[in-house]
Amino acid sequence: MDEKQKNELEEVIEELEAKRGRHTQLVTVMIPSGFNINQVTKQLEAEKSTAANIKSKTTRSNVIDALEMIVRKLKELKKTPENGLALYAGNVSENEGTSDVRIWVIEPPKPLKVRMYRCDQTFIVAPLREMIQTESVYGLLAIDRKDAIIGLLDGREIKVISKMTSGVPGKVRAGGQSSQRFHRITEGLTKEFFRRVSEEMKKIFFDMPRLKGILIGGPIPTKEEFLEEGHLVTKLKELVISVKDIGYVDEHGLELLVEDSQEDIQEQEFIKEKKIVERFFEILGKNKDMAAYGEEKVALAIERGAVDTLLVSRDFDREKSAEFEKKTNSISSHLVIISTETHEGQQFLNITKGVGAILRFPIE
Repeated sequence: MDEKQKNELEEVIEELEAKRGRHTQLVTVMIPSGFNINQVTKQLEAEKSTAANIKSKTTRSNVIDALEMIVRKLKELKKTPENGLALYAGNVSENEGTSDVRIWVIEPPKPLKVRMYRCDQTFIVAPLREMIQTESVYGLLAIDRKDAIIGLLDGREIKVISKMTSGVPGKVRAGGQSSQRFHRITEGLTKEFFRRVSEEMKKIFFDMPRLKGILIGGPIPTKEEFLEEGHLVTKLKELVISVKDIGYVDEHGLELLVEDSQEDIQEQEFIKEKKIVERFFEILGKNKDMAAYGEEKVALAIERGAVDTLLVSRDFDREKSAEFEKKTNSISSHLVIISTETHEGQQFLNITKGVGAILRFPIE
């Protein structure tokens, strides 16, 4: 799916996740790609009869209303769409004793593989959320002889998963220990630390289906020693695609590791977003007539057909964002949604107020 489809689906998922039923009266129906829609319609007609036995009059009425809404929609469609269908219906009123039964009908951008009928206090959106997950993620490790931090680069977000400490003492020897004995103690503790870090990485990454590679950073020669120790299982060692010199073993260290590994993960969303925002600001600084930002100037650029790439912050007003998207489609412009999870994304939002454009030609 493209960026626009992904963001539209994510917005609907977030809306559905926020809904709560006072009782088990929110209905989820999922029809997989290629499944007979008439068979589902018959099943739901039968469920209406079962719902008639619900003791609570209000809950019974809301469930039956929701099922009837879904059945009507299925009869209108007559056949299952190419990628399947997800339908959600139920009373979403926040006020006790009032009814606001609504329906959401979603034709997913990827084939739906799950068949489901569920009546619960929440809508079931996990199969849809799986569709918008980044297809590949990268494991991260920043390590020195005292500390280690393990993380994950998932799309544009760096997630910290685990922090570990070695217990290796500093350079000052305790109690007049000989240099050789002190060295043996610290080396033993370091090797044990490397072993524990390797075991932790195995627990986290070994069965991770979306793992595309592992990035490792740290001071010379610690990160090399860690890899040479041989504790890291072969499957994970073969996935190490980048080893970088970094001086921090904390959240900032993971950020530096990702930045220094850009060439190794060119297609990763985090990097693609960073590059487009950097390009926007570079154009704005060197040739400001070829960039525009702010609602008024961007709207004028779209009106004149001058927009090559439209950049919209995820925190920008949704209705205005949809209107801008619609207009740029008509002039064959490229749309990029900018997250606020990165430094660059935050900078873009703060300076542009949420919307900017790289132009094909000057508008003034």
